[in-house]
Amino acid sequence: MKLPTQVRLVDVGPRDGLQNEKQPVSAEVKIGLVHRLQDAGLKEIEVTSFVSPKWVPQMADNAEVMHGIGRKPGVLYSVLTPNMKGFEAAIAAPREEWPDEIVVFGAASEAFSQKNINCSIAESIERFAPVVAAALEKGIRVRGAMSCTVGCPYEGEIAPAKVGYLAQLMKGIGVQRVDVADTIGVGTPRKVQAAMEATLAHFGVDAISGHFHDTYGQALANTLAALELGVWNFQSSSAGLGGCPYAKGATGNVATEDVVYMLHGMGIETGIDLDRLIDAGVYISEALGREPNSRASKAIRTKRAG
Repeated sequence: MKLPTQVRLVDVGPRDGLQNEKQPVSAEVKIGLVHRLQDAGLKEIEVTSFVSPKWVPQMADNAEVMHGIGRKPGVLYSVLTPNMKGFEAAIAAPREEWPDEIVVFGAASEAFSQKNINCSIAESIERFAPVVAAALEKGIRVRGAMSCTVGCPYEGEIAPAKVGYLAQLMKGIGVQRVDVADTIGVGTPRKVQAAMEATLAHFGVDAISGHFHDTYGQALANTLAALELGVWNFQSSSAGLGGCPYAKGATGNVATEDVVYMLHGMGIETGIDLDRLIDAGVYISEALGREPNSRASKAIRTKRAG
C-alpha cells in the first residue's frame, strides 16, 4: 500500500481551537499564535470566524486579528463565514486583509444540522450557495467542512450514504474541497475509510481533508486510515485545543504536534519544524493557563528538560 510521501496540515487552533474558550483571549495573543505557527512551517492556518459575537463571543475580534497578521508568502489563511453577512464582514477590510479561503459548514446528520444551525441540511446548502458564489467571483477559495461524518451526538452512527449526499450537495454549489470531520471523535479506522470513500465519489483525493477529534483516542489511527486511501491533507490543532459546543464530552482536535511526530516517524514530509511547533503550543497553552494537550509535546519537553 503506497502512502503519500508528503502531507499538508491545516492548523485550526486559532479558530476551531479557541472559539469555545470561556476566558477571553486577546487579539494580540491570537495573532502571536498565527505568527508562531507560520514560523514553524504551517502552510495553512484557519485564523478566525466571521460569526455573530452573540453566538461566538471569542471571535468578536475577527477583523482586528486579520488586520494584525504579518502574512507570509505561500501560506493560506482561511476564515469561517457561515452566511452572507459573515462573508461581507470578511471582505469589508482592504483587499490585502481578505482571507485566501472561506469555509462553510454543513452536517451529515439532520439532527445536528437543526441543533447547530437551526435548519435542515438542504436549507443550509441553500444558505451557503450565494456565499460560495460571491467568494468564487472575488477569487477567494471555498472549503466545505462536513461535520458528524461518522457519528452524531443525537443520531448515533452516520451511514456513509449520508456523507455522500452532503458531499454531492457541497459539490453542486461550487465548493472546491471538503473536510471529512469526525466531530465527536467516535470514529474508528474502517468507519472513517467508509466516510472518506463516500466523499471520494464526488471529490478527488486532492480535494479532501481529514479532521479528527481524539475523544476516544482514535485520531492518529484514523489519520493513518485516511493516509491509506491517499488522503494527504489533514486538520489538527496546536496543543490539541478545541472541542464542540454542541457535542457533549467531545474533546479537542487531535494535536498538530502528535500528527507531525507520527508523520515524521513514517518518513512523510510536512515541512514543519516540530520543535518550533511545540513552542507555539506552549505559548497558547500558557496564555490559557494550562498544559498543552499533546503527548508528543510533553515527551519532547521532558526530554529537553532532562
